[in-house]
Amino acid sequence: MRTPRIIAVARDLVDEGTPLQLNDIARRAGVGVGTVYHHFPTAEALLETVAAPCLAELAAHGEQALADTDPRRALTGFLTRTVEAQVTDASLSPVTAASTDALPRTTELKRALKSACAQLLERAREAGVVRADLTSDDVVPLMCGIAYAAQMHSAPAARTETARRYLTALLEGLFIGTARHGRSNDVGGLRAGLPR
Repeated sequence: MRTPRIIAVARDLVDEGTPLQLNDIARRAGVGVGTVYHHFPTAEALLETVAAPCLAELAAHGEQALADTDPRRALTGFLTRTVEAQVTDASLSPVTAASTDALPRTTELKRALKSACAQLLERAREAGVVRADLTSDDVVPLMCGIAYAAQMHSAPAARTETARRYLTALLEGLFIGTARHGRSNDVGGLRAGLPR
């Protein structure tokens, strides 16, 4: 029963932008410091535990996207869900950006996400619907950039919609055969593929 309370306190702190300090979490959760350290030896391990449900959901979404027979729709849907998660779950960006992981499960989930992204992008390239020079290594910083811009330039209530708008603009430049120079507000039906 103590572990869910510790995670809930950590989740609240992450959501308010407060760095995780295990002693502070123990105090707020009403448990001993030793109890927190027993379950979570580092703040990174606790942060990864907080992020795990979102990572697992994204990995599952990646698997579903791979089952979609339309490469453009599959990639668009996956990237949309990814950027939405980045702007709504404050634990996601620091965990995905970390070069090392505290927990094996985090490594597993991050690999699954990277693999899904690479496969979806490769399918889109093979179908001739996405730029040939775009690599999966390009996608992560682009998504992070969109999430960062949405967080910096919009109110919390508008971040998801702002991120979707930025993503649409980005994808219009990545997909082949899309209208250019303002000739269409719905490039290649792209907006229809984005969840509202």
